[in-house]
Amino acid sequence: MDSITLTIQELLEETEYGLNLQLLAGAGGLGHRVSSPRIQKPGLALTGYTEHLHPDRLQVLGNTELSYLAQLEPSSAMDHARALCAFPISCFIVTKGLTPPPTFLETADAAAIPVLSTPHQSSTFISLITKFLEEQLLPTTHLHGVLVDVLGVGVLLTGKSGIGKSECALDLVIRGHRLVADDMVFIKKKMPAALVGQSEQQIQHLMEIRGLGIINIKDLYGVSSIREKKIIDLVLELQDWNPDQEYDRLGIDDRRTTILGVELPHLLIPVRPGRNLGAIIEVAARNFLLKGMGYHSARDFQERLLSRMEVRQLGDEVE
Repeated sequence: MDSITLTIQELLEETEYGLNLQLLAGAGGLGHRVSSPRIQKPGLALTGYTEHLHPDRLQVLGNTELSYLAQLEPSSAMDHARALCAFPISCFIVTKGLTPPPTFLETADAAAIPVLSTPHQSSTFISLITKFLEEQLLPTTHLHGVLVDVLGVGVLLTGKSGIGKSECALDLVIRGHRLVADDMVFIKKKMPAALVGQSEQQIQHLMEIRGLGIINIKDLYGVSSIREKKIIDLVLELQDWNPDQEYDRLGIDDRRTTILGVELPHLLIPVRPGRNLGAIIEVAARNFLLKGMGYHSARDFQERLLSRMEVRQLGDEVE
């Protein structure tokens, strides 16, 4: 798992999410790092109750907090500001374009805690900054594999190098499905428990086919054959056929695997000449959708079989 942090300088320079931040004080702390996607409004902390203060979170000051400071005596406001700035706070952000009391700015500047300003309302800014931080700070990892969108199901193909993952993905693209990433899949965890996979920018839309080399799926098959990112729903591991290994032939017990703390259905697909893996993967996606609607073919078969056995046993007792 890759640990990601964000500096206040990077936060200040962000333009894509429309945060519109400006520096008011504390330039000496622009190197502070943010590691939590959550924010906090330190209203109670300004009154002196700091038991539940989280210094690692961005501290958002709105009209309520600044009005409280403004109605205090200057010496009292200074004491409250000093008590708050004694904590290793990463950053203060003032909303609605308000100007904090000079004593607060002086104290934050002396403590090298950046104070940023945004013209947004508190509720609007909290929504924007939360989305931004979740995009930037949530856990990520890289996996060797191929990610394809099959009938709306995000299928992650894994297996050793040379097993045929890219060839399977190419067959699926020819069948009308969509490539997300080949060779290396960049995975980011989304709250509460979803994994989003995408390709690295340098190899986006590209696929390596042994014997052919590098091909561009977007150029060959058009924009309908690719997708920028996709939630991963199903993991299919391709494995060389081993005649000594017992493979699941019923599918009653659902196998699971864990990536970034998220459990996903995991199927082990043996590979050998003559098996149409593209068709098998497509059926696996269809079966996943069917299970999502509440129908489990293998368990339905098991229940019918057990019911038939009970009827036969009852018949024997009657005789």
